[in-house]
Amino acid sequence: MTDDALDDTFSGSPLTRRSPKTRFPLHEQEPRDTYQLVHDELMLDGVARMNLATFCTTWVEPEVRALMAESLDKNIVDKDEYPQTAELETRCVRMLADLFHSPDPTSTRGTSTTGSSEAAMLAGLAAKWRWKARRASAGQGAGAGTPTPNIVSGPVQVCWEKFARYFDVELRQAPMPEGFTLTPEQALERIDENTIAVVVTLGQTFTGLFEDVAAISAALDDLEARTGQSVDIHVDAASGGFVAPFCASDLVWDFRLPRVKSINASGHKTGLAPIGVGWVIWREAADLPDELVFDVNYLGGSLPTFGLNFSRPGGQVIASYYDFVRLGREGYTKVQSETYAVAKHLAREIAALGRFAIVHDGSARRGIPAVTWSMPQGDTSPFTLFDLAEELRTRGWLVPAYTLPADQQQTAVQRIIVRHGLSLDLADLLLDDLRRALEKLDDRPPSRSLTPAEGRSFDHTAIARVADARSGS
Repeated sequence: MTDDALDDTFSGSPLTRRSPKTRFPLHEQEPRDTYQLVHDELMLDGVARMNLATFCTTWVEPEVRALMAESLDKNIVDKDEYPQTAELETRCVRMLADLFHSPDPTSTRGTSTTGSSEAAMLAGLAAKWRWKARRASAGQGAGAGTPTPNIVSGPVQVCWEKFARYFDVELRQAPMPEGFTLTPEQALERIDENTIAVVVTLGQTFTGLFEDVAAISAALDDLEARTGQSVDIHVDAASGGFVAPFCASDLVWDFRLPRVKSINASGHKTGLAPIGVGWVIWREAADLPDELVFDVNYLGGSLPTFGLNFSRPGGQVIASYYDFVRLGREGYTKVQSETYAVAKHLAREIAALGRFAIVHDGSARRGIPAVTWSMPQGDTSPFTLFDLAEELRTRGWLVPAYTLPADQQQTAVQRIIVRHGLSLDLADLLLDDLRRALEKLDDRPPSRSLTPAEGRSFDHTAIARVADARSGS
């Protein structure tokens, strides 16, 4: 039998045959049927809005979808061909520099990226070049015998491990202390004359907590006063950069601290844009060395650019500009205040169960809109958090369980990221399912609990195949 235009979708090819998996297909097929084939396979993915592991935007306004569709064919790297997209990107950089209290938002440098990881790496590269410039000005050569630069941090997302590996920088990552966040003492212990920067995280991946940028900055001020050594700070605000300015505006973590030279923020997380946009902003133009800047044609002139990628879509930047104009400070404050309110509601109800120790309660001054909990010491429940995560998954909720990094690796936690679109009503439905899951696990505990390796984790941890002898990572 041959295909006919009148065939039912499921009686013609390709749906009467298995989909190609290993060989490039020889023949063309009907777009309607091919769409159905791909669409049906994607039904096996989870529901994005019920994925409470992800930090990424999973709900946008219809107008954002319209702008994304209209921008489908725009390559943001073609700034001469799409000058208005380039203009919107420049405006976003100025707006974020203003939001982060740059001394001169109209002249400082910044750029959009594919995400916060690229933004973090660009900031790291700029710090490395500033270190090279300091050595050169001190008459220290760059040839054989040049020491390996290092970057100091607490527990960080894997992009910093990749930055260190790819760009030949030693990552001096402090273990997680009892308080879960990098302390000034831990940072000072790891600094030497080849430290290019200290990375301080505003919204730690593992717990959602803010590291204390002001306290670490003050410790570095004291170090400089005692030794003359000045160490820069980069703030990894991938998750916190679009919440702290609106819901904890008196929290000093940004360019109000002169030692903070660069900030990365994720537009597609709390920035509310669709997935695929990050931002890096430097305090002043001089903090991004000219050696890393390339000029491109732009409306008959030139525009400075700095990036690791070349071609990438322009829609996410356009959507970011829409969000900035649409919401402004007032709108972002309303949206993010509501996410914090839902997070605190979840934290209160989970604490009221009397089964868990709350690590982060969704407080706007302590961290991002998230709730993190662990089993209390001495707990005798017949199940683990990994079992609980698995049970919640049967109802469609992705609430990850994972172990914390060294020195807290014996502690398993579970975490909910409260994003734009997780309403109070949905939160109550989640709580109902959580209570039912606990009752089931108490009544019918697993014959053998899942181990951390067996439990599905969503902490974005990746382990290098070949360990780095310098850091052991």
